Amino acid sequence: AKLDAIYRLGVVADYRDTDTAEHAKRVGHVSQILAQALNLGDEFCEKLLHAAPMHDIGKIGIPDSILLKPGKFEPGEWEIMKKHSEIGAKILEGSPSAIIQMAHEIALTHHEKWDGTGYPEGLKGEDIPISGRIVIVADVFDALSFDRPYKAAWPLEKIKTFMIEQKGIMFDSNVIDQFIEHFDEIVLANK
Repeated sequence: AKLDAIYRLGVVADYRDTDTAEHAKRVGHVSQILAQALNLGDEFCEKLLHAAPMHDIGKIGIPDSILLKPGKFEPGEWEIMKKHSEIGAKILEGSPSAIIQMAHEIALTHHEKWDGTGYPEGLKGEDIPISGRIVIVADVFDALSFDRPYKAAWPLEKIKTFMIEQKGIMFDSNVIDQFIEHFDEIVLANK
């Protein structure tokens, strides 16, 4: 029951943004595959499976006029949209649950980029927790794999090429190496 309640918390943000609860579930499964491939241990992998779906819970604090906008954001709108990471972290902070603690870390860091150009804190490299480094890969892969109001789904080969090109820029090279090595398994998990 506790895990079900945690999962449903992650679904809340999806229903506001993507009209599907499946995005949260897919990000959790792909994150778990990557964590297993990185040999992060059974306990970590299990927590990540349940914590990763809450990565975008902060989107419940973003106005619909911005969150549901079909086109590109204006600069001011983009600044508001970026606040979802901090909103999510505030929603999840202070819990005694190990899963919610990891979800807090993920909500705050899943838009940080390896080269330090991400948000909200501009963390760089290994200063980004491994949970955030994994979830950004799973989240970007899923976002590119499916239609969104502002773009059509990309073909798998185009996604793979983009992910490789972003190795060491947006993404941790070790995570991308495992993403490529386990690509077929990830594609199956993402359906």
